[in-house]
Amino acid sequence: MASQMTAGGDDHERLAGRPVGRVRFMDAQRVNLDGFAREDAELGLVALRSPHDPEPGLLIAEGRVVELDGVPEASFDAIDAFIAAHGIDVQAAGEAMGLPDVEFARRLVSPDVPRAEIVRLSAGATPAKLARVLALLRPAELGQAMTKMRARRTPSNQAHVTNRLDDPLLLAADAATAAAFGFREIETTVPVLADAPSNAVACLVGAAVGAQGVLMQCSVEEALELELGMRGLTSYAETVSLYGTEQVFVDGDDTPWSKAFLTSAYASRGMKMRVSSGAGAEVLMAGAEGRSMLYLEARCVALARAIGAQGVQNGGIDGASVAASVPRGLRELMAENLMAMMRNLESCSGNDALMSESDMRRTSRTLPIVLAGSDFMFSGFGSIQRYDNMFGPSNFNAEDIDDFLAMQRDWGVDGGLRTVPAERIAALRAGAAQACRAVYRHLGLADFTEEHLERAVDAAGSKDLGETDTLAVVGAAHAIREGGLTVVDVVAALDETGYEDEAERIMAMTRARLAGDYLQTSAIFDEDLRVLSLVTDPNDYAGPGTGYEPPPGRLRQIDAIRQERGVEDLRAEQARFAAPLLAAVGPAGPGQDPRDVVIGVSPAVGRDVWRCLSGMTVPEVLAELLAGLEEEGCAGRVVRFGDTVDLGRIGLAAARLAGSGIGIGLQGKGTALIHRRDLAPLANLELYSVAPTVTGELYRLLGANAARHARGATPDPARNPYSDEAIEARYHTRVIALMALERAWVRPGAPPEELSQEGLR
Repeated sequence: MASQMTAGGDDHERLAGRPVGRVRFMDAQRVNLDGFAREDAELGLVALRSPHDPEPGLLIAEGRVVELDGVPEASFDAIDAFIAAHGIDVQAAGEAMGLPDVEFARRLVSPDVPRAEIVRLSAGATPAKLARVLALLRPAELGQAMTKMRARRTPSNQAHVTNRLDDPLLLAADAATAAAFGFREIETTVPVLADAPSNAVACLVGAAVGAQGVLMQCSVEEALELELGMRGLTSYAETVSLYGTEQVFVDGDDTPWSKAFLTSAYASRGMKMRVSSGAGAEVLMAGAEGRSMLYLEARCVALARAIGAQGVQNGGIDGASVAASVPRGLRELMAENLMAMMRNLESCSGNDALMSESDMRRTSRTLPIVLAGSDFMFSGFGSIQRYDNMFGPSNFNAEDIDDFLAMQRDWGVDGGLRTVPAERIAALRAGAAQACRAVYRHLGLADFTEEHLERAVDAAGSKDLGETDTLAVVGAAHAIREGGLTVVDVVAALDETGYEDEAERIMAMTRARLAGDYLQTSAIFDEDLRVLSLVTDPNDYAGPGTGYEPPPGRLRQIDAIRQERGVEDLRAEQARFAAPLLAAVGPAGPGQDPRDVVIGVSPAVGRDVWRCLSGMTVPEVLAELLAGLEEEGCAGRVVRFGDTVDLGRIGLAAARLAGSGIGIGLQGKGTALIHRRDLAPLANLELYSVAPTVTGELYRLLGANAARHARGATPDPARNPYSDEAIEARYHTRVIALMALERAWVRPGAPPEELSQEGLR
């Protein structure tokens, strides 16, 4: 006893101060890689309401705002001054500001209040007013309001296409892939600024191979971005950043007036543009002035409307993880998107920055946006792998495309994407890489080898390219910029090298851009080059039965993910494992030998079913069962029962035929049991119910235990193997199809038939 107490004391001392195993296990989960901050108003670490947020207020004298949210005109900072001059509709202000917050919030959510009415009221509301109203909305109410308030009826999505090497052929192949998946905007950027012109050309060519009408952005320094747009190599911009405090504006050498000038510069040169803002930016730059993230973003959205931008990229963006670190942070991120919609702006709804290392939290962030619908679900779904995303990993990346497609299908919602057959992806990637190589060679920019091209086509990411000549990219980019290369040169190069269809696609897109209709709010091109926008495709949601619902053709696209399988698919798969075994040799009769054990199999075994859920073939399973019986001194017969698919009845019928009174039941999917002739159908002796995890050793043990029951010996109970497989999710659809194959062979009253064991031993 003393020695036991000493040992226990040593264990206690060893474990002192160490969490128990359950807590150690919890500590090891990926969610604990995230940062979680306590609310701290002084630092701006508050999502929705800070004690330092101003009270909503507005004074107007002689048609001019003279006090804004408690700040008199004499004390306006640059943001106040610009909003007061250009961001408040004084005609609607009295009504909007006089409306109680709860009443405003209820109108925002109610399907009975038209979207246009909310837009009108929001135009007369101050930033503090809108922040207060949105802070009242619960998550489901935010979703309801977004469904009504987004500008464009038809949802869409944007992709990031980048890589660590700025490799043109890989960029072209990935742009074609993204376009084929359904992304209507593609945004690229560079790890090396000088490479930007090359990236723009490569993505332009690749996107044209994948689909018609894809808008293109190269996110770099603003002057170069504008230059690329004026040359026709890109078609939109969204990196004109706004901030909610004057100090952060000043730190960036900007003012609302400089941003307004830049906005006009883009629009006057025929480029669609939206601004970028979002929670956390001011906190990261230590300039939040103690205000809540939602209030600061309300100032940014008011500025976006005032400077004439047609949309806003918000929802955290680079600061998404800052918002996500505080309580109710994800509500704040969604409220930002809704606020842009309320001001009649296009919403490009964030999700373009990884806000968590937890898959569940990432999905929690994104799913409400997808369910509600947005002009753009992502302001950059990383259509390439995480390591190749030069913006930093997005909330969803190439690793998540299949998951996203399944989410669309699960809920019957349109997230803008579609499944693309593997062979089409291969063909498009090859076509895009070849077209890009042809353009670069024809224009004297660079010459890529056949081996490089083949690697780019097959690559999952830039790690698969091997050694590349990065100086060739720099040289190509320099030649594009210094040579004044334009979209017309790219079109001519495609046309003269045999890519007439791609040349015509880019030329048609250029003509459509010159028409200017795509500068309308929330504009995209569909694949027939029709403009869908606030003007041509306005959101008309007004409650159930109204608004956007995927039309039948689009719904078929959403439903048809590449993993779906039917009974005929399984029949063909099973046929690949068919073998000249298990032939019927005649009727099965009762056995007389006390060592006789019957293995009863289900109706489709040896006909349509040859492989179990575990991956073992039925002959392999039978061989293990027979070997186990033999090792324990019994002999087995294999009998197929054609009148039922119920395993209990099969096992009981087998036992009643066996001379020993012991039978084994085996379904084609691999579920197995031991039965005795005097038991009720469900009262078996031993059951292997989790067929996908049953191994050959366990089947042999089942055979041995059946023999022990026959001899009156003590069986060795089997234990389920350790597994963290999601058995239901992984196998249930296969089970349904397998059972359909089985039931097709059921014949009521069919006599049992003995099967040959030739080749099973």
